[in-house]
Amino acid sequence: MNAQKVFCEECRSDVDYVVTTVPMTGTIKDKEYSFTGKEARCTNCDSLIYVPELSDTNLQALYDVYRQENGIIPLSQIQEIPKKYNIGKRPLSLLLGWGEQTFSRYYDGDMPTKQYSDILVRIYRKPLFFSKLLEANKGNLKSTLAYEKSRRTVDKLLFADVPDGSKINLVTQYLLSQCEDITPLALQKALYYIQGFYFAFYQKFLFKEDCQAWVHGPAYKDIYFRYRDYHFDPIEKTKDFDSSVFASGEKTIYDSVINSLCCYSSMVLEYFTHNESPWLTTRGDLPVSEPSDRIIDKMLIGDYFSTVKSKYSMINPGDIREYAQAMFLRRELI
Repeated sequence: MNAQKVFCEECRSDVDYVVTTVPMTGTIKDKEYSFTGKEARCTNCDSLIYVPELSDTNLQALYDVYRQENGIIPLSQIQEIPKKYNIGKRPLSLLLGWGEQTFSRYYDGDMPTKQYSDILVRIYRKPLFFSKLLEANKGNLKSTLAYEKSRRTVDKLLFADVPDGSKINLVTQYLLSQCEDITPLALQKALYYIQGFYFAFYQKFLFKEDCQAWVHGPAYKDIYFRYRDYHFDPIEKTKDFDSSVFASGEKTIYDSVINSLCCYSSMVLEYFTHNESPWLTTRGDLPVSEPSDRIIDKMLIGDYFSTVKSKYSMINPGDIREYAQAMFLRRELI
C-alpha cells in the first residue's frame, strides 16, 4: 500500500493502491520487446490505475531491454561518464565533436545511435581511449579549466592499478613528463635501464615489480598493458609532474637514462637488450618469436649492470652515456 493517494476512474475518488511486478511488452521501432514492469491497482475495486512514476519506471525498463538486445550502452553508464572523467556534459559533447546538447540528451534518457553508443562504450570502459580524445580534441573546449580538471582525473585513473606512491608509477610519470616521443616499448626499456643502473650505483633495487623477458625485450607487464593501445605511437606527456618527490641520487639516474638512452628508438633499444645477459639468460632456448612471461631474476639485472659500471669505470650516473654509445656503435658495425 502507498501513503500517496491517486485518482481511480472506477471509484471516482483518490484511493490507496498496491504495486505489483508483472510481465509487460512494449514496442520500439516496430519491434515488440518483453520486460518486467510494475502496475498499480486500486485497493477498493482492484482496477488498474495510472501512477506517473510507475509509467516512467516501466518506460525505462523497456528502454533497458532495447539497449541490451541491440548493443546500446546502458543509461547508467552514460550517466557515470561525466563523473568518472570530471568533465561537464556540454564540454564532453564538444570534446567529441558533437552538438553541444547531444550528450546531455543521452544523459537524460534519449537513445543514442549505435555509432555514438559504441564511442560512449569505449569511453566508459577505457580511460586510455578517453585520454587520447582529451589530448587530441582539447581545442574544442571553451576553457582550459575543463581540460585541466579532466586531465588530472584521467591521469589518476590511468595509474589506478598501481598503488599511489609506487616507485615504478612515479618514475613512469616522470619519464612521460620528460620524454617527447616515448613509445610503450621504449618506456619498458627505460624502466629496465633505470632498475639496472640504480642497482649498479646504489646496490639496491628501485622497483619491487618483476621484469619479464618478452619477445621485444624486458617488460613490466602492468605498465605495458596500461599503454599498449598507443602501439607504436608516442605516449602523451604527463603535465606538471613534481619531481621533488625523488631523492637527488634517484633523479640523477633517471635523467641520465633519459639523456643517454631515451634518445634512441625502441628498435635500437631492443637491439641493446637482446644483447645483454639478463634477457638472454632468461629466454634461454626459447625461439626468437616465442611469447614468454618468464621473470628476469632481479639479481641477473643487478649483477649485469654492476659489471657494466665496473667495465666502463663509471664514476657518476652521467657516465651511462659511454655504455649507450658503445652499444650503439656495436650495432652500427654489424
